Amino acid sequence: MVEEKENVPQPQSGVEPVANVRSVYAGELHPGLAISTFRNIDQLFPSSVAVRGETSIPLEVNKISLGGIHFASNASMYGLQDYLSLNRVAGLLVLKNSKIAAEKYYFGNSAQTRWMSMSVAKSISSTLVGTAIQDGCIGTIDDLLTRYLPELKGSGYEHVSIRHLLQMTSGVRWDDTPTNPDSERRKMLDLQIAQKPGAIMRFMASLSSVAQPGTRWNYSTGETHVVGALLRAATGRSVAQYLSEKIWSRIGMEADATWWLDSPEGLEVAGSGISATLRDYGRFGLFIMNDGVIAGEHVLPENWVLESGSPREIGGQRVEYGFMWWPVPEGSRNVGAFSARGLFGQYIYINPRERVVIVVWSARSMPLGSEVVEDNDFFNAVVEALK
Repeated sequence: MVEEKENVPQPQSGVEPVANVRSVYAGELHPGLAISTFRNIDQLFPSSVAVRGETSIPLEVNKISLGGIHFASNASMYGLQDYLSLNRVAGLLVLKNSKIAAEKYYFGNSAQTRWMSMSVAKSISSTLVGTAIQDGCIGTIDDLLTRYLPELKGSGYEHVSIRHLLQMTSGVRWDDTPTNPDSERRKMLDLQIAQKPGAIMRFMASLSSVAQPGTRWNYSTGETHVVGALLRAATGRSVAQYLSEKIWSRIGMEADATWWLDSPEGLEVAGSGISATLRDYGRFGLFIMNDGVIAGEHVLPENWVLESGSPREIGGQRVEYGFMWWPVPEGSRNVGAFSARGLFGQYIYINPRERVVIVVWSARSMPLGSEVVEDNDFFNAVVEALK
């Protein structure tokens, strides 16, 4: 079982203090402890490693001043410094045409810092499903999960397809509220803290169905853990190993990434727990923006990126969610943009039409809803400034 620490700084042999894990999800951290925890999340749980390749490919630099941008958000006007300070931004990377247009670090972070992704990991995990389909490890996106995970027979997931899973339309009961100690999300966290092999998947198999698959959207971190189990079963590799083999080692990453495990030598927590450098998150964004092509090889199926970042019609309603990516809502000036996003303000924003990738690290006061400036409003302003 992972030993929990009190919600006060706990120096450890020169290592920065990290917080009680439950306090992180409850939004109970003071600013300094949040920052030191978010850049040291590999201290919280056993982690696997996505290994970089032998050669790092430098990102070209073409700096462009963003100091003059002004934009409306929530009925007020803001500028760059407002966004950075009010939203407690810890790192910002802007790429235009694959070149660094802006790069900023705060709170003692640097280009060598690894920072948590939270649910940005979901988008990376869903991308690996596309890779497994392209590799032939998975037949089609409409295969039933039980073809690869027979342990789900008789569960709420028995009639759920991979497509349903990626769209979070399984119909299986789930409350993802991180601040609610009685939610399924927090029960999953408790099992992660216990670090017992297979416990989270057994929990997922115990959940009941409350709607027909494909008829209702419901955000679920648990669904992504099933994605991780699917990838392990289909590819015969750990999720971090598969990420390294197919993507991380091949696109010029500067550093290894770490990824939380549900138990020692167990499954990666596919819905959270990746820690990587700012530029490496940017490189992953470029990989997606470039349609999943590496050195001329299509690592993802045709139209996978377009499908991943597009909204859906589910149960007669438009849902701004793709394959674990978030389309920018209709009405944005930047059609076709989408993002990976995580608690406390973590983002990889991708705009294929304008050739822009924006990575944001944040250390906001609460997991959800504490931003003063809407992130999409800031992203739109940056894109306009770079035109």
